[in-house]
Amino acid sequence: MCGVVGFLNQKSNGSDPAQILESMCQTLHHRGPNDRGQWFDQDSGIHLGHTRLSIIDLSPMGHQPMVSHSGRYVISYNGEIYNFAALKEELDNHPDTSKRAPEWRGHSDTEVILNCIEQWGLEKALQRFIGMFAFALWDRQERTLHLVRDRIGIKPLYYGWQNDTFIFGSELKPFKKHPSFNGEIDREALQLYMLYAFIPPPHSIYQDISKLPPGHLISIKATSTKQTPDPVPYWSAEQIAQEGLSNPFSGSDQEAIEELDQLLRDSIRLRMIADVPLGAFLSGGIDSSTVAAIMQAVSSSPVKTFSIGFEEKDYNEAEYAQAVARHLNTDHTELYVTPGQARDVIPKMPTLYDEPFSDSSQIPTFLVSELTQRYVKVSLSGDGGDEVFGGYNRYLMSPKLWRRMNLFPAALREAGSLICTALSPSQWDALFRIMEPVLPATLKHSNIGDKIHKLAEVLPAQSRRELFFLMITHWNKKEKLVMNHANPTTSSPGFPVASELENYSQDMMLLDLLGYLPGDILTKVDRASMGVSLEARIPLVDHRVVEFAWRLPLHMKIRHGKSKWLLRQVLRRYIPDSLIERPKMGFSIPLHQWLRGPLRDWAEDLLDANRMREEGYLNPEPVQKKWQEHLSGKFSWPHHLWAVLMFQSWLRQK
Repeated sequence: MCGVVGFLNQKSNGSDPAQILESMCQTLHHRGPNDRGQWFDQDSGIHLGHTRLSIIDLSPMGHQPMVSHSGRYVISYNGEIYNFAALKEELDNHPDTSKRAPEWRGHSDTEVILNCIEQWGLEKALQRFIGMFAFALWDRQERTLHLVRDRIGIKPLYYGWQNDTFIFGSELKPFKKHPSFNGEIDREALQLYMLYAFIPPPHSIYQDISKLPPGHLISIKATSTKQTPDPVPYWSAEQIAQEGLSNPFSGSDQEAIEELDQLLRDSIRLRMIADVPLGAFLSGGIDSSTVAAIMQAVSSSPVKTFSIGFEEKDYNEAEYAQAVARHLNTDHTELYVTPGQARDVIPKMPTLYDEPFSDSSQIPTFLVSELTQRYVKVSLSGDGGDEVFGGYNRYLMSPKLWRRMNLFPAALREAGSLICTALSPSQWDALFRIMEPVLPATLKHSNIGDKIHKLAEVLPAQSRRELFFLMITHWNKKEKLVMNHANPTTSSPGFPVASELENYSQDMMLLDLLGYLPGDILTKVDRASMGVSLEARIPLVDHRVVEFAWRLPLHMKIRHGKSKWLLRQVLRRYIPDSLIERPKMGFSIPLHQWLRGPLRDWAEDLLDANRMREEGYLNPEPVQKKWQEHLSGKFSWPHHLWAVLMFQSWLRQK
């Protein structure tokens, strides 16, 4: 895992480009602490930088930027091509001896990438790669820069024109070191952040700087002047979904279980190739348990697994992880984190993420990465299982809710929404506590008041997709939060969306694959792990697994009211039911309590109304209203407030 950075500029502004590039590289030291390199061609104006975390081929032969054998291509690359050994063998054994690869300088996957591109061309080579990657490729013959991002969006890549310079990098930190950087905040991106708690691709927090969407590439000629062509897809999640649904898996349950098991075994086995120690994150949930179980099944020695626990019982998964580890006989390490230790991480978040990001599971994800990095350099993760195999409650509940909503006219639903908000969440909670002895089990929920108020928000939805976006957003469009910006509507989600699929559950899975997975989940894992120089590998989003999952009939994902049916069946081959069937917890912290207690003074300072007014980005009135309601206990607004707090904290550190 590494850091990619560079710029294209044929006009000298008097600064030393090598010195600029070096300062840009230094900002990505955490992504690549083992080596650093530069390559530039002053005549073309291209400058490539790289920081290296050595995982495969620890020798100097893996140094980057790397020039191809012919001298045509130069690459700065971040990621792993897991099938590089098979590709290397294919290149070595080409039936036409004149097309065989030249003598190898080392055994890095970077060298294999370059030889694949020389042999097959860029786009055909991309179709052959299995892995996670983001890279900058300079074609010296065509004087063209290609930027490429992996199919699912595991590895990040930003780019954009800043004055006369085209800048690109794995993170936003290097941009700030270039003298052309202007740093103007994009208010549309800020509004989207307040909706989703992350900034969806292709947006970034800065004007004129974009995230390259997953599965896309972009090509810039050396002669380009402030013109950026649209990114071109080489792999499309929408197309994969439509092709899978039109050519569904027709085998039996047992055949589906066997095929998925074999796919996951291959995906995990490939991700266990490394020249450094590796292990796995283990929470005890379906996804991480599946990864750890298969790792142990294909390993000849105990796999190292890692988990963290919290003193607060409602947020502690460590006992589940320990039980799974004990059954699998892994070499398990756990760390119980005190509330103080968790809170000490918070000031690091704005720098770690470069742009506002407020999924509060960023804190435990960083803590488990920090723990893991003490023992290994690579860790496999179970992320992506929910989006790929139908794990979120909304995939089960939203279709039922939409059908019931359609039984009533819009005016009646609007009235129902008003009734739901007639009592505060705390009043609803008190009412349900009184009624608990006579309530059916399905209505005995904690935080029932919050759920009723969320229902009030979604009841007026006029379409399935509007219902979906209302369910996943925080600050709604009626709350004029971002100053000097028109709020987007729910029908304009702010990221590229696919044509609507016929089945509602599958449509939501596709939307999450396009938005939430790369924008939130994969961003969180990349920044948390890279922040401590740990490489995280994610086998459940191997593109072959994703493509197979889209061929599965819905009843193989959701059955008898349970999510991830097929993945559960695979896991049953490795661990008993007693370790599988337990409540889904998620990776969270008691944010609502901390904001009323130990984080209150910190939050009060960041939410100062006068300062917010002076800064001119967020309207303090709706923020103060929610803050006072939260403190009083009348409402619980942890996610809304955390989004504001993370932005304010980022703004001050900026």
